[in-house]
Amino acid sequence: MPQANEMVAALLQEYADLLQIAGGDQFRARNYERAAKSVAGYSGDVALLDAATLRQIPGVGTSIATKIIQFQQTGTIAALEDLRATVPGGVREMTRIPALGPKRALQLYRELGISSVAELSAAIDEGRLRDLRGFGPKSEDKLKHGIELARSLHQRVPLNVASDVAERIVAAISAVPGCERCEHAGSLRRFRETIGDVDILAAASDSGPLMQAIIELPGVTEVIAHGDTKTSVRISTGHPAQGGGIQVDLRVVPLECWGAALQYFTGSQAHNVAIREIAVRKKLKLSEYGLFQAETGDLIVSGTEEAVYRRLGLEWVPPPLRENTGEVQAALRGDLPVLVQVGDVRGDLHTHTNLTDGVGTLGEMVGVATARGYEYFAVTDHAPNLFMQRMTLEKMLSQRDQLRGLEARLAGDGDPVMTLLHGTELNIGADGTVDWPAEILAGFDVCVASVHSHFDQPRAEMTRRFLRACENPEVNIIGHPSARRIGKRPPVDVDFAELFRACAATGTALEINASPGRLDLPSDHIKAARDAGVKFSIDTDAHATGHLDFVRYGVGTAQRGWLSTDDVINTWPLDRLREFLRKGG
Repeated sequence: MPQANEMVAALLQEYADLLQIAGGDQFRARNYERAAKSVAGYSGDVALLDAATLRQIPGVGTSIATKIIQFQQTGTIAALEDLRATVPGGVREMTRIPALGPKRALQLYRELGISSVAELSAAIDEGRLRDLRGFGPKSEDKLKHGIELARSLHQRVPLNVASDVAERIVAAISAVPGCERCEHAGSLRRFRETIGDVDILAAASDSGPLMQAIIELPGVTEVIAHGDTKTSVRISTGHPAQGGGIQVDLRVVPLECWGAALQYFTGSQAHNVAIREIAVRKKLKLSEYGLFQAETGDLIVSGTEEAVYRRLGLEWVPPPLRENTGEVQAALRGDLPVLVQVGDVRGDLHTHTNLTDGVGTLGEMVGVATARGYEYFAVTDHAPNLFMQRMTLEKMLSQRDQLRGLEARLAGDGDPVMTLLHGTELNIGADGTVDWPAEILAGFDVCVASVHSHFDQPRAEMTRRFLRACENPEVNIIGHPSARRIGKRPPVDVDFAELFRACAATGTALEINASPGRLDLPSDHIKAARDAGVKFSIDTDAHATGHLDFVRYGVGTAQRGWLSTDDVINTWPLDRLREFLRKGG
């Protein structure tokens, strides 16, 4: 996604949030939220568009297009600056606390004068929220947890934001004369779900031009350190929620040290310690400069990661596995899994259009999926129990007809035919029931069922709710199973072991939702689910054409869970997938 799109989308979303905090027109706020989604998912660069072209983006009318043009020309939006002046910055900060939205933040400000996260924390400790309408002991506990979560994530950025920053820097450094190699390393290379800082590794005989280039990059707000082997800067992400930007560390090594350095700076620390212990036992010494004989200091290998691991008696360990969770022992035995790759994904089984809360039309979503070379593609708009989406059976059946007609036109174009699957995302009710009776559900090619409400149910009730959905013969996939939103909403309290057993027993797949704000099922549960016999679907939950690119984050999360293609149903040929979707029928 172009950086300008991310920046503009964030500003439009902030405008919507501030409208809600300030008690403005809620319909207008929703229009700005919709425009923010559209801009974020737009495949082109909004910085290059004129007003007329901007108005062609779904949800972007004349007023919003004018604001985007103003941002292009001045770097600011005057109306947003005016609105910011009416709401204390601390109140805006409070809205980033999970379980505390704009309306409740405004209530706290108006009724108790709370205007910062610190004041909110003190008010909770003093019991001042207990008599406030809509709050209580349970609210206090949730807010305490939300404050802790928000503070822990304050200096971290989402995976996609860090990835965008890294890609820009790697491209810029790679273009500097004398640069022989350049890649990102660290937690980003391991596909951690949030990133504290970005590690960039480059190879060159003269580090000076590379070090100078990074401090001169657009968006650099601070030079933290500037040296011959390492330079650290803080660079803007273009996102208001990460106002302080993110730290980027550039390290430059000689080309002959590349493999050892890439292994060393990819981490994690626990993995590296385990690898160095193996080296010590072999009377060797491992550093970022190579693998050496401990006694003589003679260099043994350093050029490639594969050579370093091989000389230590291990298979090469894929970066997402490098967390010291059994991968070292498996590498010593030679039985690491062949991990699923982005190119293995044959189709997306969870996507949305503008029939419900998506911003891309059916034709646009299918067009981008076709360009990706998918073998099949499912459209799964929301079912009617998610009332705000205003879905009806008539609308859904009409979409089915459109989908079939579109598939026929694709076949008539003479290109390889992508099979279009008509699906739905069902809402798992508080009692585990889903939208529509069985005879209607039977008409869909694929049914994803997700929790969208009643997130606070006790563990036993929440577990029964999921189990009943799994036992429904028409439910194929449990969508975003923990229902979390990273940094915004904690996971629901469910007995995952019971859920995994139910999925395996009923032939229900668990989704790995690739949206960077979800990455759900989280990687720390995936391996346990796999070991229980569960199958998975890596889906983008795309609400715009640009979101279809998120598949790489879902694959990275799946890799962290040790998954191979046999574990992932949408890497299978269509015939095998259809057999699974029949769910034993």
